[in-house]
Order: sequence, then structure tokens, then C-alpha cells
Amino acid sequence: MIGLLKRMFGDPSEKELKKLEKVVEQINQLESNISPLTDAQLQHKTTEFRSRLADGETLDQLLPEAFTVCREASKRVLQMRHFDVQLLGGMVLHKGEIAEMKTGEGKTLVATLPVYLNALAGKGVHVITVNDYLARRDSEVMGQLYSFLGLSVGLNVHGLTTDEKREAYAADITYGTNNEFGFDYLRDNMVIYKEQMVQRPLNFAIVDEVDSILIDEARTPLIISGQAQKSTQHYGAAARFVQTLREETDYTLDEKAKNVMLTDEGVAKAEKAFHIENLFDHANVTLNHHITQALKAKVIMKRDVDYVVENDEVVIVDEFTGRLMHGRRYSDGLHQAIEAKEGLEVQRESMTLATITFQNYFRMYKKLAGMTGTAKTEEEELRKIYGLDVYVIPTNRPMQRQDLPDVVYKSEEGKYRAVVEEIVNRHKTGQPVLVGTISIENSEAYLTN
Repeated sequence: MIGLLKRMFGDPSEKELKKLEKVVEQINQLESNISPLTDAQLQHKTTEFRSRLADGETLDQLLPEAFTVCREASKRVLQMRHFDVQLLGGMVLHKGEIAEMKTGEGKTLVATLPVYLNALAGKGVHVITVNDYLARRDSEVMGQLYSFLGLSVGLNVHGLTTDEKREAYAADITYGTNNEFGFDYLRDNMVIYKEQMVQRPLNFAIVDEVDSILIDEARTPLIISGQAQKSTQHYGAAARFVQTLREETDYTLDEKAKNVMLTDEGVAKAEKAFHIENLFDHANVTLNHHITQALKAKVIMKRDVDYVVENDEVVIVDEFTGRLMHGRRYSDGLHQAIEAKEGLEVQRESMTLATITFQNYFRMYKKLAGMTGTAKTEEEELRKIYGLDVYVIPTNRPMQRQDLPDVVYKSEEGKYRAVVEEIVNRHKTGQPVLVGTISIENSEAYLTN
């Protein structure tokens, strides 16, 4: 139906891009006027733009000239001149939409155009990436361009003091990770005095890998917690008790749902071991919970798969990347149950002091934009939740890479076998193969086939 409507009325995003192409022509015409300027004259343009904004001009009115100035400065400082398609991408970001650009098309450079334009207003522009390395790299490399044009650049990464963070947020442009921006917001809402806050009002954000942050991790809660005053003595007793239980007889395991439950025999054993009449009595809710978590720790949570023991601490292993997640802890007493299982000192349970999801945080920005190589498939969700449309930016040169259609198999076994056969055939020709999976478990499945 959608395809039929597009054929009848045309793709709205394509129509909008055609309008923006006229602005690209305008920028190209302005280039001949801007290129002869000296460095000092080019740098003075920033002061001129800010003055014109103060006199009532809008950012949209300044866009053609500001983009031309940014492109010229990039030529001189970075030795990179924005392609016409990159100008299109920059305009889409300035509109507060999502630019889908193929890998290698220079999204980092594209972002400099709307970042420079919007930073002129002095209200702060946040460029948000997925890790500290990218944030640091982009702030250093692209920061040369902004500094040349008279704008200040801040870097917001883990480990900064409150004063350093406040200074980073006070800059015209601030680079950082989604986690750091979200946690700073939570910490700001826990301070007593307004002067202790580090963030300014959330004005404009450009999110890199926008589908990953706004869709895949959208519901991921950022949590600031403190220690609860609950006793830890029950964890050891529960851990010792579950070691006496036998599968099927005393408990049942649902591996797919990662759930484990005591059988009637298991319940009877628990009541006898802890000298109680009814495990499900209201007075025994806490004990029942400890036994359940201890059973999960014993049966479901595997050492060196789900977690590792490092320096007498339980460290979670990210199921998708295999990286150690230092500082993260399982909630609801499960982490303490694993500590008891491993014979480590059991830390006190934590209680939530402040929490927010990425979805709720990013929706608070006055203007939000994003860029990625894959967003069109998520367009409906992005529009519904964030009010963001996706514009597919054409490549600067014709694509040489072949994007083959998806292949669907009836069974997982058939899929694994087909992938392995493809890898073998490619290897015979000397062609390297990168196999991407969603989890360590899936990666290991390919290794065993």
C-alpha cells in the first residue's frame, strides 16, 4: 500500500531533497564570493552572523552563507571540501530530521555544517556519539574547524570533575556519549542548589548512530543508585541451600525464558531447611526472594559466560559484545546472589535514586537530529516516538558495493549451514569474511558448525 501511494504521489522525502538542491546551488554560487576572503575576514564572518541573529535574522536565513563559510573553513583547516550531497545531509540535520548516509560518505564532516550554524545562537549544540573514543576523536579533529571560526568546543567524557563538566557544557559545541549526557541530567536533578548543575537547557542535539541509540537502546534505563540498608546474611544461607537441590526433582528450568522454579518437593525442602511452615507466607516473602535469586545464580548465570570474577568482584559480561561491564551490577539482589555463590563478600543491595531512559531524555531537546547508515527501516518508529522523518541522502559517487537481498531460512540449522558453506567458498578464493552476530552465543554456534 505504501509503495502504491509513493508511486501515485511521490516520496515526500525525495520531494523535500529536490527543494534543498536549490539551496545547494545557492551555496555553490556564494562560494566564489567567500573563497577570496583572507583567514581573518573569513573568521570575522562568525561575529557578523551573530550580530545579524541579534538583529532579527533567523538561522534558516543565514544557512546558505553560513554553510558556505563552514565549507571554506574546512578546505583551509581540514583540507576537506564538503560535497554537494554532504550539504544536503547538513540541511536535513539542521531541519531536525534524520539523514541516512551510506558508510564512508563522511557523516562526521556533514555534522559540522549544522553544528556551526546552530552554535551561532550561543545556546549550545550537543554532538552525541556511542563511545568515548569517537567523542574525543571528533572533538579534536573537527574542533580545529570550529576553533578557526571562533567557536569554543567542549568534551564531555567519563571521569571529569563537576567544574570540568560545567565548562564543557558552557562551550558553544559539546561532544560526548549518550550515557554521559543522560547521567549528567540525572545528577543535575539530584543537586540541592541550581548553581551546582552542569547542563544548560537542552537546545539542539545531533545523534550519531541514531538508530542504535534512539531505537535499540531507547528503553535502556540509566540508573543512579545508593546502598540500601538491607541485611546481606540471607544470601549466604540461600546459596548454601540451593546447592542441595536437584534439577527436575527440586526445581524446573526453562532455558529459553531463563526462568527457574521450585517444585513442590523443592518448596518442602526449603520449609524444612529454614524451619518455617509456609514458604509463601507473607512473613517469608524476603526469604522466598533470596532462594529464587540464589537458584537463578546457581542454574542460569554461568561463570565466564554471563560474568567473570576479577579481583574478588563479579563483573558482568555484555551478552552482545563480550566486553566486561565494570561498574554495572545486576538488580533485584541477583548480583548479591552470584557473589554468595562464588564465596565473595556480599555487597549491600542498591536502591534507585534517579532513573531515566534514553527515549525520555532525548525527547526533551528543543531540536533533535540524527545520522546513521541504516534508519529507513526504523522510520515509522522514529516518526511515531520522536517526530523524526528519515531522508536518504544519495552517495557522492555511484555505489560499487552490492547490497544483496535478505535470505530467509526455515530453520536455524539450515541458516548456520548455509552461512558456513558461504564462508568456506569465499575463503577458497582468498576473500576475507566478516561475520556479524547479535551475541556471543550465536558467534560460538558458527564456530561449532
